Amino acid sequence: MSEVTTQVLLESRPSGVPAPEHFRLETTPCEPLEDGQVRVDVAALGIDAFIRTALNEGSFHRNVPVGGLVSALGVGVVTESRFDGLEAGAEVFGPMGAQTIATLPGAALQTIDATDVGISAHLGALGLSTGVTAYAGMQVIGQPKPTDTVVVTAAAGAVGSVAAQIARIAGARVIGIAGGPHKAAFLTDDLGLAAAIDYKNEDVEARLRELAPDGVDLFFDNVGNPILDIVIDQIAERARIVICGAIAQYGNMDAVVGPSNYLRIPERAATLHGFTVMHYADHIPEAMEALRGWVIDGSLTMRETVLEGIEAFPNALITLFSGGHVGKLLVRP
Repeated sequence: MSEVTTQVLLESRPSGVPAPEHFRLETTPCEPLEDGQVRVDVAALGIDAFIRTALNEGSFHRNVPVGGLVSALGVGVVTESRFDGLEAGAEVFGPMGAQTIATLPGAALQTIDATDVGISAHLGALGLSTGVTAYAGMQVIGQPKPTDTVVVTAAAGAVGSVAAQIARIAGARVIGIAGGPHKAAFLTDDLGLAAAIDYKNEDVEARLRELAPDGVDLFFDNVGNPILDIVIDQIAERARIVICGAIAQYGNMDAVVGPSNYLRIPERAATLHGFTVMHYADHIPEAMEALRGWVIDGSLTMRETVLEGIEAFPNALITLFSGGHVGKLLVRP
């Protein structure tokens, strides 16, 4: 009997936060492999913010057509191959899509080394959309120094938690912003940050003035307005602002709200630098080596929130935007 794969398909385009009715599950037989293809048993899927933007028509990321397979990066094990260079048993990373078994061109996959770190680390601490993104934004662009006061938003999430730890490893004083007392405690107790601001229960502006009276030297933003405006208003002279994402804006991409305090940037001779990880593809080997070393020696940790079953994928994506997780959000199909 031929193998079957269960897929998450886009039923309709969401406006705002996705809901379960925007998706449907479909189980179909796996087609025989063609030359150059491999079959992968998907071990884990990363729930990343880019998935939401891919659900929009005309997305920056390749958009998902209505009725099409929802995008997702994943890791898994090759079970069958007609691609030279990949054999059954190889552990791989790539654009698996939201499904249990993926049939893909072998050229679209990268072999990974899970020794000492585990396979899911290649979606989290060592993942392209997570750890490597954080490294590019914080280490390559931000260049944290021991004399810096650094602020990271969504600091209890996947990218934010890695970026904050990279700054801490560099010796900087790091303030994380996250929602809820349990996340604030995670930032200080588990990640070793100097301080945390709970935006759901504290006055962010007042608390930031208390924690950074001389201003913010380096700001790594994953959220967008209104917190973006608050922190820009409190930057130090020659501050560096790194725009990694704007998860607060992704549900309404036709009416994105930008900072009204942007004049603080020229007034204080600051810089604002936006990026995506692929703008820094030449730094990927460097990032992977550094991140792996920090994970192995214990300098960097990645909490995982794991949902079981491919049917959990839509709710996992909703959870990403509700803030109901800590660290890397994964689905294990």
